[in-house]
Amino acid sequence: MGKSLQERIEELVREEISIVLYDPHWPALFEQESSFLRRKLLEQLVRRIEHFGSTAVPGLAAKPVIDILVEVTDLEETKKIIAPLLEAEGYEYFWRPSVGDQPPYYAWFIKRNADGKRTHHIHMVEANSALWDMLYFRDYLRLFPDEAHRYEQLKRSLSELYSHDRATYTNEKTQYITSITKKAEEYFAKGNSPPVS
Repeated sequence: MGKSLQERIEELVREEISIVLYDPHWPALFEQESSFLRRKLLEQLVRRIEHFGSTAVPGLAAKPVIDILVEVTDLEETKKIIAPLLEAEGYEYFWRPSVGDQPPYYAWFIKRNADGKRTHHIHMVEANSALWDMLYFRDYLRLFPDEAHRYEQLKRSLSELYSHDRATYTNEKTQYITSITKKAEEYFAKGNSPPVS
Protein backbone atom coordinates (compact mmCIF):
# COMPACT_ATOMS: atom_id res chain seq x y z
CA MET A 1 0.00 0.00 0.00
CA GLY A 2 1.28 3.48 -0.87
CA LYS A 3 2.15 6.17 1.63
CA SER A 4 -0.54 8.50 2.88
CA LEU A 5 -0.45 12.17 1.93
CA GLN A 6 0.56 13.04 5.49
CA GLU A 7 3.46 10.55 5.40
CA ARG A 8 4.63 11.94 2.07
CA ILE A 9 4.53 15.51 3.40
CA GLU A 10 6.43 14.54 6.57
CA GLU A 11 9.16 12.96 4.44
CA LEU A 12 9.40 16.04 2.22
CA VAL A 13 9.74 18.37 5.20
CA ARG A 14 12.64 16.31 6.60
CA GLU A 15 14.68 16.26 3.38
CA GLU A 16 18.05 17.93 3.87
CA ILE A 17 18.46 21.61 3.02
CA SER A 18 21.70 22.30 1.20
CA ILE A 19 22.70 25.81 0.12
CA VAL A 20 25.27 25.77 -2.71
CA LEU A 21 27.15 28.43 -4.65
CA TYR A 22 25.37 29.99 -7.61
CA ASP A 23 25.53 27.79 -10.70
CA PRO A 24 25.53 29.66 -14.05
CA HIS A 25 23.76 26.65 -15.59
CA TRP A 26 20.57 27.30 -13.60
CA PRO A 27 18.98 29.64 -16.20
CA ALA A 28 19.57 27.01 -18.91
CA LEU A 29 17.96 24.34 -16.72
CA PHE A 30 14.95 26.61 -16.37
CA GLU A 31 14.76 27.12 -20.16
CA GLN A 32 14.96 23.36 -20.77
CA GLU A 33 12.16 22.66 -18.31
CA SER A 34 10.04 25.52 -19.62
CA SER A 35 10.38 24.18 -23.18
CA PHE A 36 9.45 20.68 -22.02
CA LEU A 37 6.34 21.97 -20.22
CA ARG A 38 5.22 23.95 -23.26
CA ARG A 39 5.63 20.87 -25.48
CA LYS A 40 3.96 18.49 -23.05
CA LEU A 41 1.03 20.53 -21.74
CA LEU A 42 -2.10 21.86 -23.38
CA GLU A 43 -1.55 25.31 -24.86
CA GLN A 44 -5.04 26.46 -23.86
CA LEU A 45 -4.27 25.80 -20.18
CA VAL A 46 -0.75 27.26 -19.89
CA ARG A 47 0.13 30.95 -20.21
CA ARG A 48 3.34 32.53 -18.90
CA ILE A 49 6.18 30.55 -17.35
CA GLU A 50 8.66 32.35 -15.08
CA HIS A 51 11.90 31.39 -13.33
CA PHE A 52 11.74 32.68 -9.76
CA GLY A 53 13.28 32.00 -6.39
CA SER A 54 16.96 32.16 -5.56
CA THR A 55 18.21 30.22 -8.59
CA ALA A 56 16.77 33.05 -10.72
CA VAL A 57 19.07 35.65 -9.13
CA PRO A 58 22.58 35.70 -10.66
CA GLY A 59 25.31 35.20 -8.09
CA LEU A 60 22.96 34.16 -5.27
CA ALA A 61 23.72 30.92 -3.42
CA ALA A 62 20.67 28.69 -3.21
CA LYS A 63 19.22 25.26 -2.78
CA PRO A 64 19.96 23.69 -6.19
CA VAL A 65 16.27 23.46 -7.11
CA ILE A 66 14.85 25.45 -10.02
CA ASP A 67 11.61 27.17 -8.97
CA ILE A 68 9.17 27.69 -11.82
CA LEU A 69 5.94 29.66 -11.70
CA VAL A 70 3.38 28.65 -14.33
CA GLU A 71 0.21 30.57 -15.05
CA VAL A 72 -2.69 28.24 -15.82
CA THR A 73 -6.12 29.34 -16.96
CA ASP A 74 -8.03 26.89 -14.73
CA LEU A 75 -6.75 25.07 -11.63
CA GLU A 76 -9.56 22.50 -11.67
CA GLU A 77 -8.61 21.55 -15.23
CA THR A 78 -4.97 21.51 -14.13
CA LYS A 79 -5.82 18.93 -11.46
CA LYS A 80 -7.74 16.80 -13.95
CA ILE A 81 -5.48 17.08 -17.00
CA ILE A 82 -1.98 18.34 -16.17
CA ALA A 83 -1.42 16.49 -12.87
CA PRO A 84 -1.86 13.01 -14.43
CA LEU A 85 0.35 13.95 -17.39
CA LEU A 86 3.23 15.07 -15.18
CA GLU A 87 2.78 12.22 -12.67
CA ALA A 88 3.15 9.82 -15.61
CA GLU A 89 6.52 11.53 -16.30
CA GLY A 90 7.65 10.87 -12.72
CA TYR A 91 6.81 14.21 -11.10
CA GLU A 92 5.37 14.22 -7.59
CA TYR A 93 2.10 16.14 -7.33
CA PHE A 94 0.61 17.97 -4.36
CA TRP A 95 -2.46 20.17 -4.00
CA ARG A 96 -1.00 22.62 -1.52
CA PRO A 97 -1.86 25.89 0.22
CA SER A 98 -0.19 29.12 -0.89
CA VAL A 99 0.59 30.22 2.69
CA GLY A 100 0.77 28.07 5.82
CA ASP A 101 -2.03 25.53 5.77
CA GLN A 102 -4.81 27.82 4.58
CA PRO A 103 -6.44 28.33 1.15
CA PRO A 104 -6.04 29.31 -1.60
CA TYR A 105 -4.54 26.09 -2.90
CA TYR A 106 -2.51 25.47 -6.04
CA ALA A 107 -0.86 22.63 -7.98
CA TRP A 108 2.74 21.92 -6.97
CA PHE A 109 5.08 19.44 -8.63
CA ILE A 110 8.50 18.13 -7.62
CA LYS A 111 10.91 16.78 -10.22
CA ARG A 112 13.88 14.65 -9.08
CA ASN A 113 17.04 13.35 -10.70
CA ALA A 114 18.14 9.71 -10.90
CA ASP A 115 19.60 9.97 -7.37
CA GLY A 116 16.27 11.10 -5.94
CA LYS A 117 17.42 14.68 -5.35
CA ARG A 118 15.00 17.50 -6.07
CA THR A 119 15.87 19.42 -9.24
CA HIS A 120 12.73 21.46 -9.93
CA HIS A 121 9.69 22.80 -8.10
CA ILE A 122 6.83 23.73 -10.42
CA HIS A 123 4.12 25.97 -8.97
CA MET A 124 0.96 26.18 -11.12
CA VAL A 125 -1.32 29.07 -10.23
CA GLU A 126 -3.96 31.25 -11.85
CA ALA A 127 -3.27 34.85 -12.92
CA ASN A 128 -4.67 36.33 -9.69
CA SER A 129 -2.44 34.33 -7.33
CA ALA A 130 -0.44 36.19 -4.69
CA LEU A 131 2.55 34.02 -5.65
CA TRP A 132 3.14 36.33 -8.64
CA ASP A 133 4.35 38.91 -6.10
CA MET A 134 7.48 36.76 -5.79
CA LEU A 135 8.59 38.25 -9.11
CA TYR A 136 8.92 41.63 -7.38
CA PHE A 137 11.21 39.97 -4.84
CA ARG A 138 13.24 38.28 -7.59
CA ASP A 139 13.63 41.46 -9.62
CA TYR A 140 14.60 43.53 -6.59
CA LEU A 141 17.36 41.10 -5.63
CA ARG A 142 18.59 41.10 -9.22
CA LEU A 143 18.92 44.89 -9.09
CA PHE A 144 20.43 45.15 -5.60
CA PRO A 145 23.27 42.65 -4.99
CA ASP A 146 23.79 43.89 -1.40
CA GLU A 147 20.22 42.88 -0.58
CA ALA A 148 20.74 39.55 -2.30
CA HIS A 149 23.84 39.05 -0.14
CA ARG A 150 21.82 39.75 3.04
CA TYR A 151 19.27 37.18 1.91
CA GLU A 152 22.03 34.66 1.23
CA GLN A 153 23.44 35.13 4.73
CA LEU A 154 19.99 34.60 6.23
CA LYS A 155 19.47 31.41 4.23
CA ARG A 156 22.87 30.01 5.16
CA SER A 157 22.25 30.70 8.84
CA LEU A 158 18.76 29.13 8.76
CA SER A 159 19.94 26.09 6.78
CA GLU A 160 22.48 25.36 9.52
CA LEU A 161 19.86 25.70 12.25
CA TYR A 162 17.09 23.77 10.45
CA SER A 163 18.93 21.48 8.04
CA HIS A 164 16.19 18.81 8.16
CA ASP A 165 13.17 21.01 8.88
CA ARG A 166 12.06 22.64 5.66
CA ALA A 167 8.84 23.99 7.16
CA THR A 168 10.62 25.99 9.88
CA TYR A 169 13.37 27.06 7.46
CA THR A 170 10.73 28.49 5.12
CA ASN A 171 8.68 30.08 7.90
CA GLU A 172 11.75 31.80 9.33
CA LYS A 173 12.42 33.47 5.96
CA THR A 174 8.86 34.74 5.57
CA GLN A 175 9.17 38.03 7.45
CA TYR A 176 12.26 39.04 5.49
CA ILE A 177 10.73 38.04 2.12
CA THR A 178 7.47 39.87 2.91
CA SER A 179 9.36 43.01 3.90
CA ILE A 180 11.55 43.06 0.78
CA THR A 181 8.62 42.22 -1.50
CA LYS A 182 6.71 45.24 -0.14
CA LYS A 183 9.77 47.44 -0.65
CA ALA A 184 10.15 46.07 -4.18
CA GLU A 185 6.50 46.73 -5.06
CA GLU A 186 6.88 50.33 -3.92
CA TYR A 187 10.15 50.70 -5.83
CA PHE A 188 8.70 49.41 -9.12
CA ALA A 189 5.43 51.35 -8.62
CA LYS A 190 7.50 54.54 -8.85
CA GLY A 191 8.30 53.71 -12.45
CA ASN A 192 11.64 52.02 -11.90
CA SER A 193 12.16 49.26 -14.44
CA PRO A 194 12.86 45.68 -13.46
CA PRO A 195 16.07 44.18 -14.87
CA VAL A 196 15.95 42.52 -18.26
CA SER A 197 15.99 38.77 -17.67
